[in-house]
Amino acid sequence: MTEVPSPQLRISDQERESALHALGEHMSAGRIDIDEFGERSARITAAKTRGELGELFTDLPVPHPVFGAGATAAPEPAAVPPPLPVPQPAASGEVAARQPEWSAGQRAVAALVPLVWIAAIALIATGTAGWPVIFAPIALTAVGRALWGKGFEHHDHHHHDRHRERREEFRAMRDEHRRQRRLDR
Repeated sequence: MTEVPSPQLRISDQERESALHALGEHMSAGRIDIDEFGERSARITAAKTRGELGELFTDLPVPHPVFGAGATAAPEPAAVPPPLPVPQPAASGEVAARQPEWSAGQRAVAALVPLVWIAAIALIATGTAGWPVIFAPIALTAVGRALWGKGFEHHDHHHHDRHRERREEFRAMRDEHRRQRRLDR
């Protein structure tokens, strides 16, 4: 028969790290937001006993903090997906950086389309030109789409790519928060 440790048993730094890791996984999965992550991680750092740590995970599924000798091992390494490559920000020519296969003509037309739309709307709104001016940006968009495909006006990342980028931003913020907390000790 195994003895269940008391919730009043004091925790180690390794057990706190295990709890922070588990909390980070819940934030990455979208169960908690960055604000709640900050609040709970502050409480994890201030926690002194297993009971205080356990209270922070009562409303969350696995993973939970690892206590005892198992706290030195990384919790559930198989359940953690491999890290995704972090996209490097492009300094200038961002469209070219994201779409290296585009020709100079494609990039020029892609840059002109929003400008032509704005100009047409401004001309109509100010009364300088009549409503038929709207056909210019429509035609330019249609030509670009016909020549270079449906993705022409949607050269930006797809929805799932934006979601992945947000998740990576949250992970980066979480990791920076962890590094800062270690430095504050």
